[in-house]
Amino acid sequence: MASKGDRTQTSAERAAAVMIALGADNAAEVYKYLRDEEVEQLSLEISKLERLNPEDLQEIIDDFYGLCVTQKVIAEGGVAYARDVLEKAYGPQQAFSLMERVSKSLRTKSFDFLRKADYKNLIMMIQNEHPQTIALILSYTRAELSSKVISELPKDLQINVVERIARLDRAAPEIVSIVEKSLEKKFSSIISVDVTELGGVSYVADIMNHVDRGTEKFIFDELGNSDPELTEEIRKLMFVFEDIITLDPISIQRFIRETDTKDLSVALKAANEEVKAVIFQNMSQRVQETIQSDMQYLHNVRMRDVEEAQQRIVGTIRRLEEEGQIVISKGGKDEIIA
Repeated sequence: MASKGDRTQTSAERAAAVMIALGADNAAEVYKYLRDEEVEQLSLEISKLERLNPEDLQEIIDDFYGLCVTQKVIAEGGVAYARDVLEKAYGPQQAFSLMERVSKSLRTKSFDFLRKADYKNLIMMIQNEHPQTIALILSYTRAELSSKVISELPKDLQINVVERIARLDRAAPEIVSIVEKSLEKKFSSIISVDVTELGGVSYVADIMNHVDRGTEKFIFDELGNSDPELTEEIRKLMFVFEDIITLDPISIQRFIRETDTKDLSVALKAANEEVKAVIFQNMSQRVQETIQSDMQYLHNVRMRDVEEAQQRIVGTIRRLEEEGQIVISKGGKDEIIA
């Protein structure tokens, strides 16, 4: 999505930008807390968001950040205290605007961009900070995320940070605000360049690869009714040929039986060694020798032919999954019962 110039983004577009900034894994987690109609609307907005001017993105993140700060200060200090803190931080006019927008929903959760951040990105942001600052930051994240971050810190720093977290009781809102603003700027620098590539169909496909199957089915059923072409475009990106290495041996053997040996020969001609090894390991010696012989005599194969053969194989895998004959392992809480 190009810069919007004088046009103000809709709330749905702004929500989509924030979701993209959170990353695919974390966006999938957020989906779990949304209503079905919200999931559908947000997915559509994300799929339409392609490019975003860095100034627009910064403004959206800053606004989101301000709302998070407001929610936290109100929840912890009360309305009067929050108004005083916000006026000092943002000035009377912006403080009033933030208070008005948050007053309808006094929720204690704040800084989703931090709480839901990938732990590797969080490590990059805090690795050079003072132990006390690290302790304060980790106090605002999920315990699971904090544990991953702490395990990556140097041994001596691990103990230092854990001790400081244990001793934390209260922190002055002014100090918290300074630390959060600093961290938010680092967060923005990771996701923002001169012009940041955002959203689009591939991003939705990435999210869909991480949501549970119930959510996946609902979104595709609804999108299939309103935009079948977009639905198919997303589906095509959800499982690529290289993902065959993630399948279990039984699933690999099953799709091999359904696949023309000529397609296998052409598809494997340009495949990486890991994919070749996995496929060859799951076929008989006779079939393996046949395919290897065919590959040896295949010359001047067009890349388009290779991609089409690989796509036919992926189509077979998707069909077998839809029929319940194989399982494609994905994110979410998809249980497999033996």
